[in-house]
Amino acid sequence: MEKETKLYTLIIFSENRAGVLNQVTNVFTRRQVNIESLNASPSGIDGVHRYTITCRADEDSIRTLTLQIEKKIDVIRADYFEKNEIYVMEQALYKIATPALLADKEISKAIRLMGGRIVEVNPAYSIVSKEGLPEEVRGLYDRLQAKGCLLQYVSSGVIAVTKSRREELAEYLQQRDEACRTEQ
Repeated sequence: MEKETKLYTLIIFSENRAGVLNQVTNVFTRRQVNIESLNASPSGIDGVHRYTITCRADEDSIRTLTLQIEKKIDVIRADYFEKNEIYVMEQALYKIATPALLADKEISKAIRLMGGRIVEVNPAYSIVSKEGLPEEVRGLYDRLQAKGCLLQYVSSGVIAVTKSRREELAEYLQQRDEACRTEQ
């Protein structure tokens, strides 16, 4: 019997060094877990990068995967979260055919109703921007695709913050710094 899989979001903090992302993604490859989305960015702490990765896995696999990632030398902390423990957003750009946009008023209506913004228009194409929950971003994609006007699509991948009142990375770094000072 197969174990139940669900979508998890991993938030990983690491030193800002070349090759860390490769080390992290290799853990996924070795465990044969497919990455659904990946976002890498600086964190709010100088010299620390943040990776937000979504994947489908069972709870045992995600726990093992997270522990293996956290063992990497340049990784400071890795945690996994379920949907109810985090707040997620995604941003997307849609390039659509301007002639189709002008000919079919339902396209611009769908863009407005779904919270998209037209950010550029020229005779050949128009650019639409949308941010929101991943399912909302995908919903606009599906509507534009069904209208046959979509030329290109790109999304940022999920970004996330925890709903916890605690800032665990800041607490961890503070404890680590205090431990280093007492050792000296």
